[in-house]
Amino acid sequence: MRNYFTELRIRELRGPSEARVGVARAAARAVAAGMLACAAFAALVSQPAVAAPADTMIKAVKFDDVSEVKKQLANGMDPNMADSYGYPLLVLAAREKSDNVAALLLDNPKTNIEIVDKAGENAMMMAALNGDVALVNLLISKDAEVNKKGWTPLHYAATNGHDDVVKVLLDHSAYIDAGSPNGTTPLMMAARGGHVSTVKLLLDNGADLNVKNQLGLTALDFAKQYKEPDVVDGLTARLQQIQQQTPAGAAAPASQNSAK
Repeated sequence: MRNYFTELRIRELRGPSEARVGVARAAARAVAAGMLACAAFAALVSQPAVAAPADTMIKAVKFDDVSEVKKQLANGMDPNMADSYGYPLLVLAAREKSDNVAALLLDNPKTNIEIVDKAGENAMMMAALNGDVALVNLLISKDAEVNKKGWTPLHYAATNGHDDVVKVLLDHSAYIDAGSPNGTTPLMMAARGGHVSTVKLLLDNGADLNVKNQLGLTALDFAKQYKEPDVVDGLTARLQQIQQQTPAGAAAPASQNSAK
């Protein structure tokens, strides 16, 4: 196909009048070709974008769109797939509080209830962090683990002061003094966040306020460090009660000895 520059070279082989006609024709063809190209591009751009099935599924999970998720699963979508950030669908549903979609995923026999994201967080942990007691109960009914190595759902519930979730987890044998990778306990996280009622709830259920993490910090130290005066006062008063209840000369509890 000849282009405009080819026509200019042909002009050199023709007479003056033919050259002018040739150039005019070439210019007209160039303009026409340009218009066609623009029209084709406009038509291409105007076509609606078609989302990939994975993107459609992820959006449906975020917006708790049960019908779309059900459709994608019926079409063979993996219920354990993850989004571009590494959040598996079940964890994403818990994170976004999409409880209806979470229930649908949990009914799928292929769903891994303990699947974790890149940070090692599972659906139970996300539900606990959000204070989503309904989803926590649903996960427990599906035999999700309440205790896990390292950070636990109880840590996450205590961090945000979700007492109702803390109660549910404790009622299902959550280890109250569970240690994170550096030994931080749920009580320390509650103290750090200034959640007075959560601190009291944990203490009333046997949490040990003398435990130290690997940095040598107790729950009281966390409260002082993060400037939570109400928690500081409460923990100080509780320590005084313990000291008053311990007979003079009696051996300190094992947890107190190990903290020294």
